[in-house]
Amino acid sequence: MALDHGDPGDAPSTPPPLTEIIEATLPTAADEARTVAAATNTATLATLSGDGSPWASFVTYGLLDGQPVLCVSRMAEHGRNLAADPRASLSIVMPELPADPLAAARVTLAGRVEQPQGAEAVAAREAHLAAVPAAKVYIDFSDFTLWVLRVERVRWVGGYGRMDSASAEQYAAAAADPVIPAAGRAIAHLNDDHADALLAMARARGGYPDATAAVCERADRYGLDLRVTTPRGVAVTRVGYVSPIDSIGELRAATVELTRLSRD
Repeated sequence: MALDHGDPGDAPSTPPPLTEIIEATLPTAADEARTVAAATNTATLATLSGDGSPWASFVTYGLLDGQPVLCVSRMAEHGRNLAADPRASLSIVMPELPADPLAAARVTLAGRVEQPQGAEAVAAREAHLAAVPAAKVYIDFSDFTLWVLRVERVRWVGGYGRMDSASAEQYAAAAADPVIPAAGRAIAHLNDDHADALLAMARARGGYPDATAAVCERADRYGLDLRVTTPRGVAVTRVGYVSPIDSIGELRAATVELTRLSRD
C-alpha cells in the first residue's frame, strides 16, 4: 500500500521484522472500502454549487450492491447541486472512533449520481429504507429524490501509513469483511485473557521473535493485526489464520489454531 508522506526526520523508527511473517494476507483496498461503507449509514456529501464552489453536507445513505443510495430534498442546497451537476463524492468514517480520530479507517467514494429507474428504483428505495428506517417519513415526499452514486474512484485510509486506491471495477467486485464490525468483544477478550497467546503468535508467526508484549488491534477474515513491543521499539505486524474465515463465529477456532501452531 502506497504511502502519501515521508518521514520528516524526527519520527520514531519502526523496527523491521527479524523473521518471515507467515500468512500475511490483507484485505484489499476495495474490500476495506466496502467494509467501511457497510459499517454505518451517515457520511459527508461533497457537491458542486452553481458557481463551482464545493459544498459539503451531512447525509444518510443505504447501499445497493455497494453503491450509495441517497435520498435528498431539492429544498437543500446539495439536492439542487446534484440536480444541476451529477459529480459528487462521499466521505465515510468508520464508527467508534479511536482516541486519535486520524487513526480511524475512512473512505472517499467519488463518481456521478443517477436517478434509478424501474426495478432498480424499487431496489434503491428498499436499500435506503433498510439502512435508514427513519426515511419512511419523508422518502415519498415530492421534493425528495433518490440518487445512486455510481462509484468511479475509491480512496481508502486505514489510519497512519495505511492507505490505497481502488478502481470502480475492483470496488464493485469486492465484499465487506464479515468479521471486522463484530470483532470488538473478541479483541478485548484476547487482550485481557490471552496476552501470552498473542505474544507467542507475534514471536513465532509475526516476524518478531524478540517481542516482549503483543496487543491485538484488529481482527478481519484473514488474520490479526498485532502491535508488538520489542527492545528495538514498537511495531505493527500481521498474523494470518491458517485459512480465511467467513463469520465472527469462526474467530475463536482460528485463534486457538494459531496459538497451537505458535507454541509447537
